[in-house]
This record gives sequence, structure tokens and C-alpha cells, in this order.
Amino acid sequence: MTDTLFRFFRAVAFAVLGLIGMAMALVFMLSTAIAVAILYVVAKVRGKPFGVRAYWSQRQGARSGPFQAASAPFTPPRGDVIDVEALEVR
Repeated sequence: MTDTLFRFFRAVAFAVLGLIGMAMALVFMLSTAIAVAILYVVAKVRGKPFGVRAYWSQRQGARSGPFQAASAPFTPPRGDVIDVEALEVR
């Protein structure tokens, strides 16, 4: 009898934890949907396209400075190099 009650309470606890997890996942999905909707409305109000391709092309076009495309040749900064010390690691 005790073993049956223990198994029942364990099953109830497992079910409750499962329902709590599903509720948390639902809250996460709803908040993500609301955030995407807000971003969509802001993009439409500004007259800009909303989508992954538009975002990626915008980010690629805005690159400048030390984080340029990998195909660009490396140009070292101009400066006076006085001494370089190299150590061999054996």
C-alpha cells in the first residue's frame, strides 16, 4: 500500500513539473511572438523591410574598421616598429 501511494505521488509530482515546464515554454513563445511583432511594426513604420535577408544585408553593408570581410587583404597599421622579440617554445 505504501509503495502504491509513493508511486502515485511521484507520478503526480512528475505531471505537475511537466505542466509547469509547458507553461514556461508557452510564456517564452508568447513573449518571443510579441517581440517579433513589435520589431515588425517598427520596421513598417520606418519604411524598412523586415526579414532575415534585409537584416543580413544591412549588417554586411555596415561593416567597417577591423572587422571587415575575410576576403579583404590585410593591411598592417603604419607605425614605427622598433624591436620584436621572438621566443622558441620547445
